[in-house]
Formats: sequence, C-alpha cells, structure tokens
Amino acid sequence: MAQSTSTEQFVSIETIKDDCVILKDGSLRAVIMVSGINFDLKSEDEQALITSAYQGLLNRLDFSIQFVIHSRKLNIESYLKYLKEREGQEENSLLKVQIKEYIEFIKTLVSVTNVMSKRFYVVVSYSAGPVDADKTFAKITEFIPFMKQAKEGEKEKNEEMDFEAKKMQLRHRVDAVVSGLRPTGVRCARLATEELLELYYNLYNPEKTEKKGIKILEEEQ
Repeated sequence: MAQSTSTEQFVSIETIKDDCVILKDGSLRAVIMVSGINFDLKSEDEQALITSAYQGLLNRLDFSIQFVIHSRKLNIESYLKYLKEREGQEENSLLKVQIKEYIEFIKTLVSVTNVMSKRFYVVVSYSAGPVDADKTFAKITEFIPFMKQAKEGEKEKNEEMDFEAKKMQLRHRVDAVVSGLRPTGVRCARLATEELLELYYNLYNPEKTEKKGIKILEEEQ
C-alpha cells in the first residue's frame, strides 16, 4: 500500500525564527518589504537618478537577491468592520443610511470584480557550511554514554553558534540592500518573525483571502 505523501515534503522551509527563514539545507533567508513608485510619473532627471541608484546597487552587491511581486485578492474585512462600527456610532439618520448603502456597494464591487493588492519583496539569502565536528571524537563517544551526552550538548551549542554567525552575515547583507535601495526613493522594512509567518501562510494558501494584514504594511498606509 502506497504511503500518503505529506505536503511538508514539498516545502523547503524548516522553521522561521529570529526574523529569519531557515531552509532544510541550513541556509537562511530574510525578506524585505519595499514600497512601489510610479516611475512613469517621474521627470526625466528623476528617472535617471533612480536608474543610476538601482544600477549602483546591483554593481555593489557580491551576492544574489530575488525580487518577488505578490498579487492576491484584496482583503477588505477590516475595512468593512470599521464601516459597520461607524454606522453604529453615527447619530445622523441620513449619514447612517449612506454608510449602509456604501457598505453594500463595496461588497457588491468586490464580489463582481477581482480587486487585487500587490506587494513587493526582496529576498536576501545566506548559506555557509555548518561548523565541522571532530569525526574521530564522535566515533569514540558512541561507545561511552556520558561522553555521548556531552557530545550532543556540544553539538547543540555548535549549531546555535553556527546559526548566530549566519544570522549576523545575513543582517549585513540586508543592511547593504536597504542602504542601496534608499536612493531610489522606495521605503524598506525587513519582515519580523510574526510577519514572515503571515506572509508564508498567505503564499501557501492562495485560494484563501489573507489571514490578516502585515503590521508593517498597515503602518505605512
């Protein structure tokens, strides 16, 4: 009888912690959310400056980055909730009716039209080999229980030190990308652990509306 296939086998993420996405191969990812700019509305001089700044960023980087555009159906639940609260607080009967009609209009508009939201991200990666263990010592400790236990504790310590070193290198790369993007006029914010969890939940559940809004995005609006 064939074994059932778990969807986890097709997901390369091991865990998410300390503002980092840790993949199963040990490499790390950081995600930077960036705002958009309307390039066509800029003057020729402004366009030249933006292009030059972007070119300078790409020329300075000695590592690869990934640009991601995430489009999905707009979640208006929080907005509708706000309007319902305003309707309940409104004392003017005419305004109350208008708010109610506006709510119905928004619901109808969203039901017949695909109102999409777009978000822009830059993914920064870092990968390096783990701290090498003493293979000879590892062989010996297999036959000595208390030494084996000590070795396991040492292994956990080395893994944590390895993660901290990788995390620091990743942070340096994030800082380099953010400082390089600022001259283009876009706003940048690295996603924290909770926001990464929300982002990947939304990415892996495209058939659903968003779980909830990302806090950084709400602060920028």
